[in-house]
Amino acid sequence: MAEPFKNMYNEQFFDRFMKDLKLVINDFDACGFVDRVMDDEWENRELKQRCMHITTVLKEFLPADYKEAIAKILELLEYVEEREPGFSVIDDKKFGLTLEYGAILDNYIEQYGLDHYETSVKAIEKITQFTSCEFVTHPFIRKYPEQMMKQMLVWSKHEHWGVRRLASEGCRPRLPWAMALPDLKKDPTPIIPILENLKNDPARFVRLSVANNLNDIAKDNPDIVIELAKKWKGESKEVDWVIKHGCRTLLKQGNPEAMELFGFGAAAKNITIENFQISTPEVKVGDSLEFSFKLLNKNDEKARIRLEYGLYYQKANGTLSKKVCKISEKEYAENSTTQMIRKHSFKVVTTRKFYPGLHQVAVVINGKEFEKYDFILIE
Repeated sequence: MAEPFKNMYNEQFFDRFMKDLKLVINDFDACGFVDRVMDDEWENRELKQRCMHITTVLKEFLPADYKEAIAKILELLEYVEEREPGFSVIDDKKFGLTLEYGAILDNYIEQYGLDHYETSVKAIEKITQFTSCEFVTHPFIRKYPEQMMKQMLVWSKHEHWGVRRLASEGCRPRLPWAMALPDLKKDPTPIIPILENLKNDPARFVRLSVANNLNDIAKDNPDIVIELAKKWKGESKEVDWVIKHGCRTLLKQGNPEAMELFGFGAAAKNITIENFQISTPEVKVGDSLEFSFKLLNKNDEKARIRLEYGLYYQKANGTLSKKVCKISEKEYAENSTTQMIRKHSFKVVTTRKFYPGLHQVAVVINGKEFEKYDFILIE
C-alpha cells in the first residue's frame, strides 16, 4: 500500500525545515519546536490537521506582529531561493519550493492574515513563485470579493508564470479541497477577463489552469463555456487544446452543442455496436473488468466518433453512480467493423471506495449511450 501522504512531514523534512528556520529566527529552539509539533496527538492527525498544527506551533516562534512574521517568512524564501533557485517564466515543469513548505506558509497566511489584506496579498504574490497558493486565495475572495478579483486580473499579466497561474487557479469555482466560492459558481463573470488574458499563455501550466477553470464553470454554467469556446476556437493550437480540455465534462455528459463544436454532432446514423460480451461477469476487487464488442460504421463514408463507456459503480446506499471513460476519438473507415477489447481496473485506490454488488457498463458513441450490461463486483 502507498505511503500515506501525511507522512511527507517526516524526520527528513523537519531536519531541513529547522535548518532553514535557524537562518531567520534568532536563538531558534529547534528541539522545542519539534517537541511541540510531535506531541501525543501527532500520529492521529491527518495531512491537513498536521499542516495546521505545524502552522500553529510556528506562530509561537515567529514575531507576534503579523507584518514582522511575514517579513521573516519572505526572508526564509530568499535563503531557499539561493539554495534551490526558483524557476523561470519558461520553466514550468516543477515548483522550486517543496509542497511541504508551501502548505505551511499558505496555511499561516490563511489562519492569521485575513485581517491584513495588503501584507497578505504581497506575501501570496511572492510565495506562489515558489509553490502554489490557490487554496489560500479562496478565503480572501470570500472576504474581499471585488478587491481580490481585481488583484487576480492584475496577476494575470504578471511576468512570472506562477503568479499568472494563480490568477486562474486561485479563482476556480470548484477547486478540489478548497473553500467553496458560491458567488463565482452562480456568476462566473468576474473570472472571464482573467481567462481571456491567459488562454494563450506561453506556460503550459497556466493554460492547463485555464482549461480546468473552464471545466469548473461548465458544471454550473455550461452555456457560458460553450459561447467562450465558440469565440476562441481556431485562435491557435494551444487555445484549441484549452477549450477542448475545458469542455471535457460537457463532452462526457454528451452535451449536444459541445459535441457539435468539436465535430462529433449527434450520434452518427448507421453507427452501432454488436456482439457485446463481458468475459468477467464476476470481478474481484483488485482485478479488472474485461469486455469486448464490435463497432460498426455502416455508412458509405468515414465517420468521426468519440467512443466511450459508462461505468456504473455501486454506492454505499445501493444506488449506482456513473463515470464516463474515453476509449478513442478518431475517424472510422466507411463500411468498417472494428473489434474493441477493453479492461477496467478495480485496483484499490485512495480516491474511490468500492462496494460489492451489482455494477453496469454501457458503450457511449458521440454522447449517445447504448444498452447497459450487468456484472458483479465481489470482495
